[in-house]
Amino acid sequence: MKLPAKRPVIKPGAIALTAFLGLAPAMNVLAQTPAADPTSPRIATNQEASDVVTKLGLIEAEVQAAQQEAMYSNLLRQYDAQMSIRRTEYASGTDLVPAYVFTPRPLDPGKRYPGLIVVHGGWHSRLDWHFFDLIAYAVGKGYVVIFPEYHSSSGYGETNHKSNFGNTDIADVLAAADYLERLPGVDPARLGIYGHSRGGMLTLMAIERAPTKFKAAVDVAGLTDLIAFMAYKPDWRRAETASEPYFGGKLPSENLGPYVELSPLNHVDEIQAPLFIAATTGDKTVPLTLHTGRLIDALKARNKVFESKIYDKAPGDHLFLFGDTPERKDLFERSFAFLGKYLKP
Repeated sequence: MKLPAKRPVIKPGAIALTAFLGLAPAMNVLAQTPAADPTSPRIATNQEASDVVTKLGLIEAEVQAAQQEAMYSNLLRQYDAQMSIRRTEYASGTDLVPAYVFTPRPLDPGKRYPGLIVVHGGWHSRLDWHFFDLIAYAVGKGYVVIFPEYHSSSGYGETNHKSNFGNTDIADVLAAADYLERLPGVDPARLGIYGHSRGGMLTLMAIERAPTKFKAAVDVAGLTDLIAFMAYKPDWRRAETASEPYFGGKLPSENLGPYVELSPLNHVDEIQAPLFIAATTGDKTVPLTLHTGRLIDALKARNKVFESKIYDKAPGDHLFLFGDTPERKDLFERSFAFLGKYLKP
């Protein structure tokens, strides 16, 4: 069976192309962000190349890197007084993965702090301002936080942008945990993980694949069943998902095994870490009844240690974690009260 036609997507160089065509949005991006260093190892495009596509790819890479620099500058400007913020790269297999590490300020040299991994969602997302409040809240509670920009994250060059869904991403998240537990001042016996959407899926995968690594976890609107996901998504999204290397360009009807294997719902038996789950009714991206609701049922059936909170049509729908709303405030309080019981910051 042939895959359905894929919705047109922005190809490498498209941002730069709009700039060349005189369209304002891309020109504004270039004008409002600091210049990226074209010699950065994260911008691997050959600057001597003569073909237009390669040149456009280089400019797009520079734009993305510049956007990250602007984000980082904004982060420092807002939060440097209350927490230490450091960019780093850690080893995951043979690659280096970009990450941000956040620590309380001042850091008590005589104290051991619990560590928390915050995992973003999205297909090619990355750290942006939406996560600032969550990270600051965690650090304010006494956690050392790492934010891994796992493979498929954008803004760090071609190698890091490449995606292998359910493989390199989870490997990078688990490697981030290994890196975090070795940092000075971090107690390796008190690691937690907090993820949203695809990050919620990776959180579930992490506590299933490394059952004793984490002492507590939080999943917010996480994707739990890839077969269900492929059933209700539009054709272009199904095609994009199937194009991931592990699926071999095939839909579940043609290659069921990988979709079963990578669905956290099918591996609940492996979970040992206490788990807090949050979701909202009305979520159209990760519908409650197909994902979080079934996960809760599976956890109950297996007598797992967990708590849950389901909000009623929280503002923001799937993105309710990021709104300045009573629901978000309540989620922060509940989820960190849960983490605190096990990680004792």
